[in-house]
Amino acid sequence: MNPPRHYLQFKDFSAPEYAYLFERVRRIKEKFKRYEPYHPLFDRSLVMIFEKASTRTRLSFEAGMQQLGGAAIYLNTRDSQLGRGEPVEDAAQVISRMTDIVMIRTFEQEIIERFAANSRVPVINGLTNEYHPCQILADIVTFIEHRGSIKGKTIAWIGDSNNMCNTWLQAAEVLGFNVHVSTPPGYEVEPERAGLYGTDNFEQFADPMDACRGADLVTTDVWTSMGFEAENEARMKAFADWQVDEEMMAVARPDALFMHCLPAHRGEEVSAGVIDGANSVVWDEAENRLHAQKALLEFLLLGRVDD
Repeated sequence: MNPPRHYLQFKDFSAPEYAYLFERVRRIKEKFKRYEPYHPLFDRSLVMIFEKASTRTRLSFEAGMQQLGGAAIYLNTRDSQLGRGEPVEDAAQVISRMTDIVMIRTFEQEIIERFAANSRVPVINGLTNEYHPCQILADIVTFIEHRGSIKGKTIAWIGDSNNMCNTWLQAAEVLGFNVHVSTPPGYEVEPERAGLYGTDNFEQFADPMDACRGADLVTTDVWTSMGFEAENEARMKAFADWQVDEEMMAVARPDALFMHCLPAHRGEEVSAGVIDGANSVVWDEAENRLHAQKALLEFLLLGRVDD
């Protein structure tokens, strides 16, 4: 039996594979909009393991698997033996003998790596502290829908160098675009933690206005990610000047898009005028989690398909 293909970081796929995936997302989304049934994963099952809470990840994977004709099973670690100390390796052996594909949303990347190493079926990273590849996949799909190819474009990341920032940096290396990063002092990008090969595709800026200058896309995230709540008070003070507001968007390109993976806190990391403004595509971005992940599920289970 060939080892399964996993999706644990953005760099797990090549640029040609992403080109294929982007086209599949387009076709699968078209079918959805036409109410055209498409059930290539009939009789296949997805188990979704959640150690971190979620709205968009659970809904998009569960609805997506059902729309492809399969079944989705929800497991929370609090309600399973994983939450009672069963080794990740043992859980992977058992779960992967009963289902066809696994999505995990957890804390340390090491957990999902250990699970995948002992799984007989594909494993998808639904979010870890280090990476969020499914979200960036959907974000790039959204950019392509609105502005065409992302190759050579400039993305401004404003705020924390978190799992989203790390994944944008990986995507820039794979797909050939540039990322301008501006974080408060002490929250800078750590290339090794981000899993980068080099630094040719990103530049760090002390001033967020400089990072936004001439950008094709400005994007951000909450200042305090899940798992870092104890730092919330310190982060509120440190990030006060890193709110994406109308002034920042004004120095980006006139047609620059704004994205946020949600949930958002208006008045903190983004102003209401920006997230609710004409250049914001956050609702398209959220919807595209559904379509991007359907294409991902199809690819990992069936490989390349023609229809």
